[in-house]
Amino acid sequence: MHIRFESVCKMCYAKARGDTMDQIGTIDSQETREECRIPRHERLHIGMCLALVGGFLDIYTYLLRGEVFANAQTGNMVLMSLACARGEWHKALYYLVPICTFALGVLVTEHLKRRSVVSWQRFVLLLEAFILFLIGWCPQTVPNIAVNATVSFVCSMQVNSFRRVFGTPYATTMCTGNLRSASEQLFLFWREHDRAAGVKFVRYFTVIACFCAGAALGGVLCKVVGVRAVWCCVGMLLVVSYLLHRDAKCVR
Repeated sequence: MHIRFESVCKMCYAKARGDTMDQIGTIDSQETREECRIPRHERLHIGMCLALVGGFLDIYTYLLRGEVFANAQTGNMVLMSLACARGEWHKALYYLVPICTFALGVLVTEHLKRRSVVSWQRFVLLLEAFILFLIGWCPQTVPNIAVNATVSFVCSMQVNSFRRVFGTPYATTMCTGNLRSASEQLFLFWREHDRAAGVKFVRYFTVIACFCAGAALGGVLCKVVGVRAVWCCVGMLLVVSYLLHRDAKCVR
């Protein structure tokens, strides 16, 4: 039987509040109906799996592809600007490439969305899996800029395709925004006793924990398997694609 982590947290909260078992059962039934009304790509278990992939890819490029974090582009923009200030145009171009491929990933997903491709999020996941499968065949002699730019493209498609969990904005390939939002919701829960804020905090914290777990898993597998460790992400993305297909059968 599939037990939702978030529902367990809510039931524990209700018990601590002193609700009876009948009230708790009513709460769980309401949450089940609410989950079925939420778009399947916005459900928490989908975000958890994608955060695992995001953390894995971040540590993969850092350990095996030139100590670069390819998921987010803030660092690349800073380094590109520094290179321009020093007149090191070849270095500036080096950092510009992943920035451009990240932007390209957004353009691709927006195009798919507007073309109303059936199950376009699943198509993005399968495309990600295919690209990462090819990356797993690239030896470390392949220039890091090519691999990192490709990973940036993959991460861009993912973060732009899965932007909300239960209607709340979040990211699966970076954690700064999630950490800010989690801290805000924790404060609202603690100071104003806002139950909804407490639930959102649990969601954000869960996604952050999964991102860290993905990075830890990647650190272990990169040492054992090497460049083919990225195939673990391929498997996880295929699992997410299956979950989206399965959840589509949920009765709304």
